[in-house]
Amino acid sequence: MIYFIKKYLKTEYNSRDLYLLLLIGGLYSIGLFLSNTFVNIYLWRQTEDFLIIATYHLAISISKPITFIIAGKITKKIDRVIVLRLGVIFLSLFFLTVLILQENAAYFNVLLGVLIGIGYGFYWLAFNVLTFEITEPYNRVFFNGILGSLQSISGMIGPLLAGTIILYLKTNIGYMTIFSLSFILFIIAVILSFFIDRRETDGVYQLHLVIKEIKRNRDWKNMLIANFFQGIRDGVFVFVISIWIFLTTRSEFSLGVFNLLLNGSSLIIFLFLTIFMKDKHRKRFILFGALIISFAIWIVIVDINIVRLMIYAVVIGISFPIIIVPFQSLTYDVIGKGFKAKDLRIEYIVLLEIVSNIGSILSITLFIIGITFYTVIDPIPLMLAIFSLSYLMIYFFIIPITLLSDRSSDTI
Repeated sequence: MIYFIKKYLKTEYNSRDLYLLLLIGGLYSIGLFLSNTFVNIYLWRQTEDFLIIATYHLAISISKPITFIIAGKITKKIDRVIVLRLGVIFLSLFFLTVLILQENAAYFNVLLGVLIGIGYGFYWLAFNVLTFEITEPYNRVFFNGILGSLQSISGMIGPLLAGTIILYLKTNIGYMTIFSLSFILFIIAVILSFFIDRRETDGVYQLHLVIKEIKRNRDWKNMLIANFFQGIRDGVFVFVISIWIFLTTRSEFSLGVFNLLLNGSSLIIFLFLTIFMKDKHRKRFILFGALIISFAIWIVIVDINIVRLMIYAVVIGISFPIIIVPFQSLTYDVIGKGFKAKDLRIEYIVLLEIVSNIGSILSITLFIIGITFYTVIDPIPLMLAIFSLSYLMIYFFIIPITLLSDRSSDTI
C-alpha cells in the first residue's frame, strides 16, 4: 500500500505529512466504524423507537452543513489542519458525552446528533480540501481507490471487533468499552495532528460566487443535483438497515458480520477499480453501480431474514465502490474545471456538502412523517424502495457532464 502511495500520489506535502494524514484518517475510520455503527443500536435498545433514531440523524444532517459553512470561513483565515483538529475534537466530545450519559443517551439524541454533526463538518471540510489539493485528474481514481480500501479495512475490523466485545461482555459494559476505545483513538488523532506542518489558506470567503456558478456552469449544476440525490438515499439507509439486522437477529455480533461482508466485498472492488478503471469508462461504471444499488433493497424487502441480509451486504459492498470511485473523481474534476477553482475550492466543497445534506434532510423528514402518520401498515419498506431509486438519478445528471467550458477556469 505504501509503495503505491509513494509511486502515484504526487503531492506538495512532504512524506511525513502525507503519512501523518493517512494515519489520522485511519484512526478516524477505525474509531467511527468501531462505535458509530452501534450507536443506532444503543439508542434503539433504550427506546425501541425509530423516531428517536431518525431525529438523531436529522440533527446530524442539519448541523453538518451549517458547520461546513462555518468551517469554510475559518479555513480561509487560519490553518486548515486546525479545522481538521476541531473535527476530531468534537467527535471525541461526542463519544465522551455518550460515556457520561450511558442509559440516558436516547433522551439527548438531538444533542448527540449536533455534536457528531459538528465533528463531521469540521473534519470532512478539512479532509476534502486536502484531498482536492493533493490530487490531479490523472490520479484521482487511484487516490479514491486507496482511500476507499483503507476505509473498507476499517469497516471490516471495527464493527466485527465491537460486536465481539459486546457479545462476550455484559451489554452495557461492552458498549462502554467500544465507546471508550473510540474516544482514545480520536484523542491520539488530535495529538498526531500537531505534528503536521501548518498550511494556511489566503483569500476571502465567497460562497455566493459558487452559488452564482450554478446558472453559468451546467456541469456544476448537474453535479450538485447528483449529490442531492445521493444524499436522499444515504440519509435514511445509514440507520434503518442496521436496526433491521438487530431486530432480525437480536445480536450486535451479526451486525459486525454484516459489516465484515459489506466492507470486505468493497475492499476487493476498490483495489480492482484502482488498477483497471479508466476515466473514459467512469459514466458506465456509475450507471452499473447505480442500477445495482437502486434495486438491491428488494433482496430484503420481500423477506427479511439473516441470509438475505448477508447477501444484501455483499451486493451493496460490491456496488458502492463501482459508483463512488468514479463519481467522486468526476466531482473533483468538475470543480477543478470550474470558475476560479484554485481560489474557490473551499466554497465549491462547502456548497456540495450543503446540497447533499439537503437531500438527507428531505428523506429523513419524509421518513419521520411516514412512520408518524401511517400506522396501519409498515411504510418503511416502501420508503426504502423509493429512496433507493435516487442513486439511479445520479446517472441521469452526470450524463451531460463534459468537463468543457468556454469560460476561463483556474484548474488545480
